[in-house]
Amino acid sequence: MANTSLKTLTLGCKVNQYETEFVRQGLLDAGYSDAPDDQPADLCIVNTCTVTNEGDSKSRQAIRKLSRQNPDAKIVVMGCYATRDPQAIAELPGVVEVVTDKRELPDLLGRFGVVDIPNGISTFGDRHRAYVKVQDGCLLRCSYCIIPKVRPEMYSRSLSEILDEIRRLVDNGYREIVLTGIHLGHYGVDWNFGKPKSEWTRLSTLLREIVKLHGQFRVRLSSIEATEVTRELLELMGEYSDKICSHLHICLQSGSDSVLRRMRRRWGAKRFLDRCSLVRETLDRPAITTDIIVGFPGETDEEFMETCDTARRAAFSKIHMFPFSVRRNTPAATMPGQISKAIKSARGKELAKIESETRSSYFQSLIGTLEEVMIESLDPNDPTRSVGTSNRYVPMEIEGVFSDGELVDVTVGRFDDSRAIGKVTNRAGQQSV
Repeated sequence: MANTSLKTLTLGCKVNQYETEFVRQGLLDAGYSDAPDDQPADLCIVNTCTVTNEGDSKSRQAIRKLSRQNPDAKIVVMGCYATRDPQAIAELPGVVEVVTDKRELPDLLGRFGVVDIPNGISTFGDRHRAYVKVQDGCLLRCSYCIIPKVRPEMYSRSLSEILDEIRRLVDNGYREIVLTGIHLGHYGVDWNFGKPKSEWTRLSTLLREIVKLHGQFRVRLSSIEATEVTRELLELMGEYSDKICSHLHICLQSGSDSVLRRMRRRWGAKRFLDRCSLVRETLDRPAITTDIIVGFPGETDEEFMETCDTARRAAFSKIHMFPFSVRRNTPAATMPGQISKAIKSARGKELAKIESETRSSYFQSLIGTLEEVMIESLDPNDPTRSVGTSNRYVPMEIEGVFSDGELVDVTVGRFDDSRAIGKVTNRAGQQSV
């Protein structure tokens, strides 16, 4: 395989990015080599997304572009779109194989000459943080979401396999480990059926083992449901605040109870806000970020204002806002009262104003505090400064030049509209550059 060149392309979520890296490393270990950007490859791996119709379209466009740029390549397509509509994928130019089930990835590697199937990854490309997939599958049935139909099987990776993977990543210099899954908060649920509650495995069980690992690194949780932000999890985060980032991305989707019912979400706005209050009571100035969909079918002006009020009260430091997008074969696609693009755009702008207010307020609360920042690069506008991301998920600009991937303590001095500005400080409080 020494002369066989490889290109990979990923669309979609952190789980997809992890799975692409798993396949890539297996092939590289078997003798494949990464093709330079300006040269064609012999084999292309495409990991697709189907969260929205736009995701389908981008996946098809990406495959066609790869076929044009790599005319002799074999193209293998996997991912959620490949699972949902394998026939459409198979008909695209250059496609030789469609993987419809991610559990088939070891078999895929075997068919391409990989003898020793890896049980995880050891690197994550040229990134400074590494995503670690700990769980797959979703049992929820939100009315707007197609993912439970393409990833319906719930399963959790073993503790030992995850811990071994994190050890390798930390040994290879990765200083931030992001735990991810299709439904992260359901880690271990598939093992708990029939067991007494005292013997259940939870996400907190996994976290407690991770923080025992040696090495300079921190761990961050990706998206989680409010119902899974338990007291046990929060107490663990507080106990190990030097290892676990004080940041939770808790999915809201709407702040209107009537919209939440149409979405088939599990909690109302009040319970969500109560959980945000518990987070703040337990942790020191935690960052709470979220996802919100605007323009869900039937959303009235009053319901949208309820979402705005909830967002203000939750005081999010960041809102990932999505205009509702029709996803074929979901209940929401045929609901009455579909909202126009113009209204969705206007509501998105209004929500962005609220986010700006709550983000600014949160940033101001951090002035004078010490933030652990992972350096990601030099500032492209000023090579005498470095930029990175803090443990509280705050973009930071730092005076001085520091190594990419390095964890440094920074005293927050001030904020502009988009990021904090500060100086590196040791724990005793002395500034150094």
